[in-house]
Amino acid sequence: MHKLTDTDLFQPVTIGAWPLANRIVMAPLTRCRVKIDGIPGPMQATYYAQRASTGLIISEATNISPQGRGYAYTPGIFTGAQINGWRQVTDAVHAEQGKIVCQLWHVGRFSHPSLQPDHGLPVAPSPIAPEGETFTEQGFQPVPTPRALETAEIPGIVEQYRHAARCAQQAGFDGVEIHSANCYLLEQFIRDATNRRSDQYGGSIENRTRLVLEVVEAVTAIWGGDRVGIRLSPVTPSAGNTPIDSDVMATYGYLIEQLNRFNLAYLHFVEGATRDSREIPEHVDLQKLRTLFEGPYIANNQYSAELAYQARRHDTADLVCFGRPFIANPDLVERLKSGAALAEAPRETWYGGDERGYTDWPTLGPPQTK
Repeated sequence: MHKLTDTDLFQPVTIGAWPLANRIVMAPLTRCRVKIDGIPGPMQATYYAQRASTGLIISEATNISPQGRGYAYTPGIFTGAQINGWRQVTDAVHAEQGKIVCQLWHVGRFSHPSLQPDHGLPVAPSPIAPEGETFTEQGFQPVPTPRALETAEIPGIVEQYRHAARCAQQAGFDGVEIHSANCYLLEQFIRDATNRRSDQYGGSIENRTRLVLEVVEAVTAIWGGDRVGIRLSPVTPSAGNTPIDSDVMATYGYLIEQLNRFNLAYLHFVEGATRDSREIPEHVDLQKLRTLFEGPYIANNQYSAELAYQARRHDTADLVCFGRPFIANPDLVERLKSGAALAEAPRETWYGGDERGYTDWPTLGPPQTK
């Protein structure tokens, strides 16, 4: 077991505009427990407040529009009722002295007509069908071939992000994270495997990264760069076994260098394949990409306490993000600090359901005296 003097993982740190209690971040965790119209409520307020001892909470992925929705029972951040619902959550987190940002999400092609406005097809840069199924109110259903966005529609996508960013501000969040990872809409534009367009949003690296940079510009105009982070997953094949970009280093290297002009609060990387493996292809060097970014770096994907200690010891990450361990360990920071055993949540409690497996996990409690 490590001595606490060996690490600064539990020490306060400031990133962007936020003074944080420690360098541990709660990853965005889709839990599919928002039942009506994407409106969070008291159950979500309790859930997030229980986990507010972490340095920074990144909310579960949150739909920026009806079109952006790809999974049943996920929250939104585009209506007044959703703003009011999230306000309960942010108030509860702030009452526990925590910090929380809203992850802005458009799934792009990974959706189903039953989840879309007027039962239309999901949208994407190009009409390329992903493999796999998505979770609908009728259960899991295959994902269809999407409809390619018309060039004239793309400013409307940027406006969806702008509107959601403004709504997140009204809901009391401390900032936002732009979800440009896991093969959802923005990453579908970035990768040449999913973007076959011939307009100004396709072809060259500059064109394929154009949309995400336009989104970052719109969102930072509302929040300021120091309250905006971005999540990237250069080698994740998730959301339908999407191939990675044919030149990861060139594509993401260019993108990261362009991001520097916005003075973002952080860059959040999925190191390896989301929820699957930390393996990195031989031709990819994530640390080299990380060093191109001029701000703080959050590392994510299957981190253990030992890996987190190593990341700080060798300065390969400024903050470390934990996901699944937070499901069953609301007091994860204290457990990591004390070396206590971690509870494990059974998979059947991850998605959907009620308070069971959501807000009923016990904490260690105060030290017992004899």
